Amino acid sequence: MNDSIRPVTLQDVMGLERYEAQRDDIRRRTIALKKHRRIGVGDCVTFVFENHDTVFFQVHEMMRAERTTDLDAIREELEVYNAMLPAPGGFSATMLIEITQEDEIEPRLLELLGIDECVSMEIGEQRVAGEFEPGRSREDRLSAVQYVRFNLSPGAVEAFVDESQAVNLRIDHANYVACTAIDGEARRSLATDLIGAA
Repeated sequence: MNDSIRPVTLQDVMGLERYEAQRDDIRRRTIALKKHRRIGVGDCVTFVFENHDTVFFQVHEMMRAERTTDLDAIREELEVYNAMLPAPGGFSATMLIEITQEDEIEPRLLELLGIDECVSMEIGEQRVAGEFEPGRSREDRLSAVQYVRFNLSPGAVEAFVDESQAVNLRIDHANYVACTAIDGEARRSLATDLIGAA
């Protein structure tokens, strides 16, 4: 199993006291990692691509916030957070709709209904549609936090790793059209998720 997308196991979990002692260093490393795995598309949509290290951090932050020590509760949280990891040969991201003006949140989210059908990753000549977690979008309501997967064919994996091929993250919605290139450190960081998948 590729270490970049390996699930976080009970054996990986640090006790609260040990985590607290190392938290500043772990937090600093995770922020540096997320800097290259956080990709803005347009003025208010951001994708944070998850991997083993981002999930490890989130599990421990949850345990710290809730003072969780019960093993069954920790196992449940691991199951929830590990579901955010990509499958081999793909990517998994948290999509955040970030609207800062409180009075604009509800009307803007209504304008963006259906955005979960309008996200894709373009890899060379191939287009990979985003597959969203069900239940976060209804006819009259859209969650500002969405979970999306991009499942790549072997050819798309090869094209992603080949930096001569352009890669773009695109949203084509009636009320929101935007596109961002995935290149440089961001692309190299994401490519580690694909090791062994081609």
